[in-house]
Amino acid sequence: MTLGGGYMLPSREGRAIAAIGLGITVKADGKSTRDAYSMFEYAVPPETNGPPPHLHTREDESFICLAGKMDVSLGGEEFTIGHGDFLFLPRDVVHAFRNPYAEEARVVSVVSPAGLERYYQALADMPPGPKDMTLMKSIMADFGIELQIPSEAE
Repeated sequence: MTLGGGYMLPSREGRAIAAIGLGITVKADGKSTRDAYSMFEYAVPPETNGPPPHLHTREDESFICLAGKMDVSLGGEEFTIGHGDFLFLPRDVVHAFRNPYAEEARVVSVVSPAGLERYYQALADMPPGPKDMTLMKSIMADFGIELQIPSEAE
C-alpha cells in the first residue's frame, strides 16, 4: 500500500533475502530512503548462530527485539536482548549474535547509511552448496565488512 510516497508493510512482509541462515526481510532500502538507511526484520530460528564475529567499516546498526531473545557480543561485552530492548552497534566495533534459545527471535535492524541490502543479496547470489570462503571474504571486503575470526590456516 502506498501512502503519498510512503508505504506500509505488515510484520514479516517485504522483500525476502535468503542469506546467512536467517529470515531477512527488507522493510526499507536505500532506494526508498534516499540512501539514508536500510531497515530489516530478522527472524532468527531457535538454536541458531548468526554471522561470525565481524565489523562494519561503513555502517552503524541498531537492533530492537520484537519477540524472543537473542545474545549479542559487542566490543567484548555480552548482552541478551528481549522484547522491546534496543542495542546500538556502532561501526568499527566487532559484533556477532546468536539465538541459543528454544523460540524464534525477531529483531528489527536499522542500518545507516543504506546499502547492507546489497551485501545480503550478493551473499544470496553465491552458488549453492558449501560456501567458498574466499568468495565470501571478497564479497565482505567489497562492502567494507571485516571478518574477525582467525583463519583456519592460523
